[in-house]
Amino acid sequence: VQLQAYGGGSVQEGGSLRLSCQLSGRAFSNYNMGWFRQAPGKEREFVAAISVTGGNSYYADSVKGRFAISKDNAKNTGYLQMNSLKPEDTAVYYCGARRAFTSGAYYVESAYHYWGQGTLVTVSS
Repeated sequence: VQLQAYGGGSVQEGGSLRLSCQLSGRAFSNYNMGWFRQAPGKEREFVAAISVTGGNSYYADSVKGRFAISKDNAKNTGYLQMNSLKPEDTAVYYCGARRAFTSGAYYVESAYHYWGQGTLVTVSS
């Protein structure tokens, strides 16, 4: 089982990026997905999560209205569309997959069963 995150890069403040997260070895239709990020010198924090079917999504207050999470189960891929980026969004972004019908809150790291390697997003002012 492998989870691969990609799509990071460097953008100016106000710009956009779309991160992708591809799951191999398992059907994404059996997993919830979440995105977390870790800025330099800080702990990893929750960004967004989406349910197995994509019908429910959740966001940290800091990104609500600017980021959008989605998943395409047919492609075994999830996405994080990031708009109106700010310098404080600079971080390594990690995607996680959490098996359906398991305990644990979507905003808690330990609830996730698989993690991608992280992709760096840098936003300059």
